[in-house]
Amino acid sequence: MVDPVIRAGDVRGAVSAAVSAQPVTDIHTHLFGPEFGELLLWGVDELLTYHYLIAETLRASDVGYDAYWAMSQREQADLVWKTLFIENSPISEACRGVVTALQAYGFDLTTRDLDSYRDALRDVRVEDHIDRVFELANVESVIMTNDPFDPVEQPAWAADRAGDPRFLPALRIDPLLNAYSETGRPTLTALGYAADAELSATGLAEIRRFLDDWVTRMQPQYMAVSLPPDFAYPEDSERGTIIRECVLPVSRERNVPFAVMIGVKRAVNPRLRMAGDGVAKADMSSLERLLEQHPDNKILATLLSRENQHELCVIGRKFPNLLVFGCWWFMNNPSIIDEITRQRIELLGLSVIPQHSDARILDQLVYKWPHSRAVIADVLADKYADLSASGWAIRQSELERDIAALLGGNFRRFLAR
Repeated sequence: MVDPVIRAGDVRGAVSAAVSAQPVTDIHTHLFGPEFGELLLWGVDELLTYHYLIAETLRASDVGYDAYWAMSQREQADLVWKTLFIENSPISEACRGVVTALQAYGFDLTTRDLDSYRDALRDVRVEDHIDRVFELANVESVIMTNDPFDPVEQPAWAADRAGDPRFLPALRIDPLLNAYSETGRPTLTALGYAADAELSATGLAEIRRFLDDWVTRMQPQYMAVSLPPDFAYPEDSERGTIIRECVLPVSRERNVPFAVMIGVKRAVNPRLRMAGDGVAKADMSSLERLLEQHPDNKILATLLSRENQHELCVIGRKFPNLLVFGCWWFMNNPSIIDEITRQRIELLGLSVIPQHSDARILDQLVYKWPHSRAVIADVLADKYADLSASGWAIRQSELERDIAALLGGNFRRFLAR
């Protein structure tokens, strides 16, 4: 079979088509499979009360914090719709995302009738809605964020969770590392592990046993933690000790990567609740030391601050045990995705994961991936056009191979190493 060379004038169209056609492995979300019950968020009111839109609404309306939180979710959604979609044009990325999703479902956007959009999904089975969303987003699987410290989530795992195989687990350990005394140790004790305040040899062994047990139970794609901008490694602290003595040994022995997401400042404005977190530049030397001192550990990393991205790319060039992934949280905007994806391709070639959705509501897949695909395709089209102009023959099969790697293959190969 002939593998055609793509003509220079056809490169952009070929790239766009290949990116659109390639199913995605979404390597970081906050979604849940249907077996987790109420933890799986979906529907129009959930879309409208996403924390990005809460922050926008409370900037644009005269409603105060207490008044907003006293509302029912439906009332909150009504306020968001009225404030951001009726009294203002929904031009922000979070607002445009809602519009994209409603359009994808075939709703008549000229009516701006929120109740009709709600009614259209009211009697839909969640399993059918999942199928529709995955098809519209062209997503083949998503990786959840699973917290064994969450009492709402624990019963699903105690019941030997067996659910939709498209929802893959990740072991989230924030309470263990960021709040050991307040949350981590009490939960470990309640679960039957002899953790102690001193982090003695026996206590550390019990933390390792806990991690090993949950790796066996969950079979997670990775262990993950969200870290503040002042994260330091190595560090004489509870977090530093547990990472060094527990997380990294179990990660290495069980061949489960450790994912670090660095740069979030919690509760900058606590009155906004989940919407109140902020961002700050991190000290990247800690990531360098983590990689250099533990070359046999596989590390996934994403950074929240735009100012950290160039240094992250340079670190990625130096350490093959690092996989750089995604444009996380406040980075998940088209202009920034464009800039950072170009930077990563130019410095790291095809050895990255350009994007993950970070979706909290199932329906967000319907807009987050089409929006990101368009930006990624635009970047890649420019890069392949440059390569073609330099005299390199761009073959269709090679183009499809490269895009398959970027949208999932690189992650699977990293896990298998």
